[in-house]
Amino acid sequence: MAQATAPTKPKRTTKRKKNTTGETEKLLAQAFPYIPDILPAEDDEPLETDWHLMQIHLLIDLIRQLWHGRNDFYAGGNTFIYYSAEQAQSVIQNRPRYKGPDFFIVKGVDGGRPRSYWNVWNEGGRFPDVIFELSSPSTARKDRVENVALYGRVFATPEYFLCDPDKGELLGYRLTSRREYAPIAPDERGWLWSEQLEVWVGFWEGEYHGRVRRWVRWWTGEGELVPTPYEAQLARAEAERQRAEKLAQRLRELGINPDEIE
Repeated sequence: MAQATAPTKPKRTTKRKKNTTGETEKLLAQAFPYIPDILPAEDDEPLETDWHLMQIHLLIDLIRQLWHGRNDFYAGGNTFIYYSAEQAQSVIQNRPRYKGPDFFIVKGVDGGRPRSYWNVWNEGGRFPDVIFELSSPSTARKDRVENVALYGRVFATPEYFLCDPDKGELLGYRLTSRREYAPIAPDERGWLWSEQLEVWVGFWEGEYHGRVRRWVRWWTGEGELVPTPYEAQLARAEAERQRAEKLAQRLRELGINPDEIE
């Protein structure tokens, strides 16, 4: 007598539930459980020299004057940049693989929002559009080799400028379609053209905040020096003085004493 074969149970299929916004946040929290909401914004390491500190302040002054009245950019000086979970964790553990450049600019963002650092994943994936590094003997290899690879291949930053004050060297790099940097050729003055800022970048010798040094400065396409806010204020005051002097001279020619006019 043949045995009856038990019917095969049909396989149970389960429909995958779509993650809600709350569930997605939980998954992200599980994926990056060690990244706090507030990350380190500074360390105890001083800048190499007072020139490095003043040059960073000068670059911040220049961009604020160049784009005066605009609020669609962010400029960071000696500011941390966080771009991956691994890099953030290395900073938290005080063994940073990378902290941030000396100066950078991100265009097309809300410049009025206060920030202690630049967190890429909280900024819509935005990386710097322009980076300036102020080199020193202790950072020379990092600036010329490691950062060239990082800013090009990972950040995809369109322009990278490197200044070595000890050697009097100013280099510029522009990103190619292959995410590799090509050198920016200087003109006969030794200036480098920035497509991102639409200014010339070069050396200028003069006084800034009481210090006469060789500084990195910017010039317009017409070759006019981009002033600092203080220099712009002095220029406006001088123009007003000259205007008043011309008016007084004209009144004297008409027989009117300008000092007697109320």
